Amino acid sequence: MSVPEDHPRAESLKVREKIIEGMHQSIVAEAGLIAHGRGEAFDYIIGEKTPEFAVKQQEAAVALLLLAEKPVISVNGNVAALCPKETVEFSKIVGASIEINLFYRKSEREKAIEEVLKEAGCDEILGIDPIYHTYITELSHLRRIVDKRGIFSADVVFVPLEDGDRTMALRKMGKNVISIDLNPLSRTSLWSNITIVNNLIRAFPEMIETAKKLKEKDNLELKKIVADFNNFNSLKKTLSVLSKGLDNLAKGELKDPTRKLR
Repeated sequence: MSVPEDHPRAESLKVREKIIEGMHQSIVAEAGLIAHGRGEAFDYIIGEKTPEFAVKQQEAAVALLLLAEKPVISVNGNVAALCPKETVEFSKIVGASIEINLFYRKSEREKAIEEVLKEAGCDEILGIDPIYHTYITELSHLRRIVDKRGIFSADVVFVPLEDGDRTMALRKMGKNVISIDLNPLSRTSLWSNITIVNNLIRAFPEMIETAKKLKEKDNLELKKIVADFNNFNSLKKTLSVLSKGLDNLAKGELKDPTRKLR
C-alpha cells in the first residue's frame, strides 16, 4: 500500500505497513500485529513523541549496557521488521551480541529474521544454531530456548517488545533486564531493572546518539547514572505524567474538531 504523505496518520501508517510486510515475509508473527496495535494505543497517550522521563530511562539503559561484561540484545520479529539497521548499529556501539528469540518459533521465521539482520550488517547472530541451545527451565513455551553463548550467559539482556514471563525468569536467573514497553503497567515493565516507556522506532535512534556520547564517559560516571536510576520510581513518575496529561485533556484542553462545522 502506498501511504499518501498528506495523510494525518502518515507515519503511523508507514510503520503499520512495515509490520504487515514483515508478516508476509514470515518475519512477524500474526500476533505481532496485535502487539503493535496495543503499543500504538499507549503511544497516543504520550503524544507520539519522546517524553523527558523516557530520555532518562534511555540514558540509564545505555549506561548499564556499556558497563556490562556480556550484554545481549534479544530480537523478535517486530524488532527485525521495524528497525534492523538501528538494532545492529546500536549493538556495535555498546558491544552487545544479537540473539534471535521467538515466542512463535519456526525455522522459516528464524531464517527470515537472520537474513534481515545480516543485510543490516550483523556479522554473528546467536540463537539459531541448535548446537548451542539450552533452556530457561522456568518457562514452558518456545522462548525458553536460548543460546549458551548469549542470553543464557549474559549479565545484561536488552529485550525490546518482551513477554513478561521471560523477563521474570531472567531476573530470577540473576540477570539485569532492560526493556522497551509502552505499557508502564505490564509485567515486563514492572519486572525489568530499567524500563523504557517509549516507541521502539524513536528509542533506538535516540539511544544510538546517547551511546556515542556516553562512550566518552568513564566507568565511574556511568555507574553513577545507573545508581541514580530507580525503575519503580521511574514508572511511578511515568504514570503520574500520563495521568496528568489525560486529566488536563478531560478538563478542557481537548479540542472539539467538529466545532467549526456547526
